[in-house]
Amino acid sequence: MLVKKTLENGLRVVFAPLENTQSFSVFIFVKVGSKYETKSKRGISHFLEHMCFKGTKKRPDPLSISKELDRVGGIFNAFTSKDYTGYFVKVEKSYAPLALDVVSDIFLNSLFKEEEIEKEKTVILEEIKMVKDNPTLYIEVLFEKLLYGDQPAGWSIAGEENTVKSIRRNDILNWVNNFYLASNTVLSIAGNFKIDKTLKEIKNCFLRLKSGKSPKKRKVVEKQEKPKRLFFEKDTEQAHIALGVRGFNIFHYLRYPFLVLATLLGGNMSSRLFQRLREKEGLAYYVHTDIETNPDTGYLCTFTGVDKNKVSDAVKIILEEYKNATRGISQKEIDLAKNYLKGRLMLSLEETNSLASFYGVQELLEGKILTPKEKIKEIDKVKKEDILKVARIIFKPQKLNLVVISSPKPKNLKLNF
Repeated sequence: MLVKKTLENGLRVVFAPLENTQSFSVFIFVKVGSKYETKSKRGISHFLEHMCFKGTKKRPDPLSISKELDRVGGIFNAFTSKDYTGYFVKVEKSYAPLALDVVSDIFLNSLFKEEEIEKEKTVILEEIKMVKDNPTLYIEVLFEKLLYGDQPAGWSIAGEENTVKSIRRNDILNWVNNFYLASNTVLSIAGNFKIDKTLKEIKNCFLRLKSGKSPKKRKVVEKQEKPKRLFFEKDTEQAHIALGVRGFNIFHYLRYPFLVLATLLGGNMSSRLFQRLREKEGLAYYVHTDIETNPDTGYLCTFTGVDKNKVSDAVKIILEEYKNATRGISQKEIDLAKNYLKGRLMLSLEETNSLASFYGVQELLEGKILTPKEKIKEIDKVKKEDILKVARIIFKPQKLNLVVISSPKPKNLKLNF
């Protein structure tokens, strides 16, 4: 049973009660991420996420917050994306009031001490270095940079060294005042609880969240008339490849065929690209094709790592399979991909934190919620002609984007069908 409530201040609350579990999960989602930032303040959404764990009036330092949840075996974390920021706590069901108290405390009462801000700058700079040192992570950052260029959609979520260093306490306070508002926030609860009792506790914790309107993000400019490439020189043991195209956002009527197409291309071990690149040619260990669907952007991309002398071979095979997808897809492949997606969806929602996230993100970004059964119905509706239509729209030579991380730069690299 799914229940939605809106508090007097405009805060939306989603309840997903489950009797056959011992856990309780609470998620807070705020509709702000790196796409809302200005160039001089790149990384501030992510910076603020870090700072909410650095001390409150009630729990004045990071240790006070972590000990409160560690003593009951709780799980807690936060993350920032391009479109939203999330905070969550998961505990054994009897500690639900504690979870709500802690998550509301960090959300509403963080102190943002100057000394903690300066300390956290070093932590975030090390996080940025960590990502750059890991090609499988950094290639995704570079792919979005190639795709969208010098605009918020193309900027790194964590920001750059100079922008992180320039962030001040007033910047963080202004960000909170502009975006951490009731109308811009969704609270999502899943687990073993009683709705009426939990609603009273939520009101005690969250009615102090102020109302107001948040600034809108910049419209993403999408323009591409020819293939694009980006080479990042790094001394690695293998070459890392990202090859993809622009796609569809979460509101597009072809989003589900788009998902099925990506799955049969490279979404699992029986997919076309996994079978060709790894099983048949023995070129790669990791191969996966993913889609990113956001409120205003979307793309499909295949990621793999190969011997530095085999980059051209791998790119050629990926392009061949993209082209083949425009020519024909068997019903057997489609059924396999659809069944895989349905099975993975249901397995992914066994944990209460995953279920809370599943419902909360939908409410935040789309303003409506589909249940797992309704999602499955949408997947089942996908037809062969829908998938072929998607493939023929997105797989065109002028829409290709290639990123390679390697050293030296690969030679004779052709980017055409």
